[in-house]
Amino acid sequence: MKAATGLLGAPTAVAAPTDEIGGKARQLAQLARYGLPVPDFFVIPAAWSRARAAGLPPDLRSLLQSELAARGWLAQPLAVRSSAVGEDAGAASFAGIYRTNLNVSGLDGLCGAITEVWASLDTPTALAYRQKMGLTGEPAMAVVVMPLLPAVASGIAFTCDPVSGREDRMVVQANWGLGESLVGGEAAGDEYVFAEDTTDTWHLIEAKPGSKATMSVPEAGGGTRRQTTSAEQAKADVLDIVQAEELAALLRDAAVAFDFVAPFFDLEWVWDGRRFWLTQLRPVTRRPHHTYPALCGQPAIWTRGNTCEVMPEPLQAMDWNFSRRGCNDLLEQGWKLAGYSLLPGAQRAGLIDGRLYLEASILQWEAWDAIGLLPERFNALMGGHQPTIAHRPPTWRERLARLGHTLRYLRHAPAMGRRGDAEVEQALAIAREVGDQALPERNDEIQALLFRILKPAREYCGMFFLQGSGGGSLSLLLETLEKAFPGESAAIGSALLAGGEPSITAQQGYALLELARLAKSPPNPATPQQPAEFAAAFAAFLAQYGHRGHYETYLRSPRWHEQPELLLEQLPALAEVDAESLRARQQAAAAAAWSRIRRELPFWYRPLLRAQVRAANRDSNRREAARSAIIALLAAGRRLWLLIGERLVGEGALDHPEDIFHLMPSEVDRYARGRLPLAGLRARLADRIALFARWQATEPREWLTLAPSGQALGQAVLEQHRAPELAGGKAFHGVATGTGVARGRVRRLRHPVEGAMLLPGEILVAPSTDPGWTPLFLKAGGLVVETGGYLSHGAIVAREFALPAVVNLPGILDRLRDGDEIEVDGLKGEVRLV
Repeated sequence: MKAATGLLGAPTAVAAPTDEIGGKARQLAQLARYGLPVPDFFVIPAAWSRARAAGLPPDLRSLLQSELAARGWLAQPLAVRSSAVGEDAGAASFAGIYRTNLNVSGLDGLCGAITEVWASLDTPTALAYRQKMGLTGEPAMAVVVMPLLPAVASGIAFTCDPVSGREDRMVVQANWGLGESLVGGEAAGDEYVFAEDTTDTWHLIEAKPGSKATMSVPEAGGGTRRQTTSAEQAKADVLDIVQAEELAALLRDAAVAFDFVAPFFDLEWVWDGRRFWLTQLRPVTRRPHHTYPALCGQPAIWTRGNTCEVMPEPLQAMDWNFSRRGCNDLLEQGWKLAGYSLLPGAQRAGLIDGRLYLEASILQWEAWDAIGLLPERFNALMGGHQPTIAHRPPTWRERLARLGHTLRYLRHAPAMGRRGDAEVEQALAIAREVGDQALPERNDEIQALLFRILKPAREYCGMFFLQGSGGGSLSLLLETLEKAFPGESAAIGSALLAGGEPSITAQQGYALLELARLAKSPPNPATPQQPAEFAAAFAAFLAQYGHRGHYETYLRSPRWHEQPELLLEQLPALAEVDAESLRARQQAAAAAAWSRIRRELPFWYRPLLRAQVRAANRDSNRREAARSAIIALLAAGRRLWLLIGERLVGEGALDHPEDIFHLMPSEVDRYARGRLPLAGLRARLADRIALFARWQATEPREWLTLAPSGQALGQAVLEQHRAPELAGGKAFHGVATGTGVARGRVRRLRHPVEGAMLLPGEILVAPSTDPGWTPLFLKAGGLVVETGGYLSHGAIVAREFALPAVVNLPGILDRLRDGDEIEVDGLKGEVRLV
């Protein structure tokens, strides 16, 4: 039992089981390991408390005598804190339940304080709390012993809004002296509220003076006493702006060090006149779910039915830092343009087992409440098999408001679209400019370069409008077609859009076909410069499209300009593709659709449909252009971060440059400024790499719901679903997104890097598709995808190429085999085994 009964210092405690040292000690040890400012301490393991009825054991007293002497703490005022097994946990905080003794001096004083802390296990309050939380078994108490800090000021902090649950707020309470007066509710103290800006920095947005009539101070003979605050202190702010924002940065750093996915903690801090210290960290228990009032009684629905197309694998910390804000930026712009009142601070993205999810309940409600788009229809556009929210029929006032939102959107969308076009060009220019620069030596110059990329990625509302709201005109087109051709709107819409003005992604495909033609052309003695012609054409292609790549939304993914061989190996097969036949197929699909419209619809329908088709084609193309610009910024950022990673490898902070993507940008910045020690950085990195490996080994859930009790993501899972089983038989039904019908042999590919296996005319069956798959669309006879919806990348490009396609068929990769003969009906959304 030596490990359970010997005293443990902070470096040893971090490896001890929680049931041996309790939650508080474990969190303090981890804070120290992560390089946060924590006073030195040692832990008395919980095993000693099980004999508390007999008093303090002599063996423990002897150990304490030796420990205090070795540390020079025999005359040092100490803080003696409870660390019960189960305390400071995510489900049960035990806040204020167990005892803490401050200003304890000498061996006798320490032994008495320890027995008092143990005795707090058996108080009526503690017994009632454990019963309420359903905790059974014999309780046990570890004890933390640390020096008492000379507190000029102290307080508590929440790295979210504990009342509303908002993630974009941080709340700090502060008072003079020790923190007892705040924790005990005897003083309200000053309150400081912080918000995150576009550069991921937390700034003070509100300071509320509070009652500071009393403060807690050490008593001369031991213990503490309440003291009336001086008139000067009672009027003064406990923290000035510089101190407050320094503390906010420290608190945020501690939170992301512990959990960059859900950094929501309750911390205690101390200011000693020179620096801030952290003395406690525990999760915010039962954090409220911040959502619209109409959704408060309903389960929260989280889905990856859309996001798994572009980010199917786990995200690293730096990916999440971009995505958690970027998803909101993409999804909010259209509603803002329509004049719809969005919920401030709503968070629409989350990580579950490392995968990117969207809260479908919020997205469905915004679409329904803003313009009356039915949740079922929204799901079809979004992709996935998640359930829908409950909603009541709208009143006439609500119908009028929705009409107003629609009209406002239509009035302002053209100007915002033009702004977005300009911002796309500006973003591409910035990406090219930064991409050509060497990494500066000075940290402030590096920060300036990173900010050049971050600014458009955070502030270009028009570009995000194009990317996130490009489905508006397409949705209007489908609604018009559905009224005229019930059940066939998707197929006819796809045909009408075939062969229109090509998007940047389609242009990229046509450019590859031209490269393949040049590579295949036999040498001509009369033109010996032909190899140089191909080299020049390939260099021009990389200059325009080299920032793209396989699953390019991940910062860790190499770009085509880094791995040109991924393109070169595709060229022989692409040389067999008949570009003229491709264009003829597009024109035939569009002509057939217009012919049917002329036959079956009144003449006055045609101008409306032509206008809607032009708008849908334009907006789809703009969406692809905006995505290309965003990816260009990410590619430029990737290059800079890798250069920084190389520098950190040279300093011994990283083992590989790519390891930097496991860190948050704020952590790299704090390390560069000397505020995060190397050992703390490496400890965080080691834990992130291990966490990422665990995420990679998990099978993702397609969607899940949380209980309607107002709890936040990660708590009270009601229901969860893997991808649904496909019905038996030889026909499978998904979402029709491409035109026509194709028959061919199956070729299953898990990743576009396997593209050389796809033969011209085969049916490509894939788990998901992002622009990295586009070269394969050119030689495929048809497309079947497990994920996606009508607005997904694969659907947009399949329509452009008039490629018969069906998406949103989870499990189809396991139901089909390579070489199976299948028919892909892009009109009915059906895949049939022949």
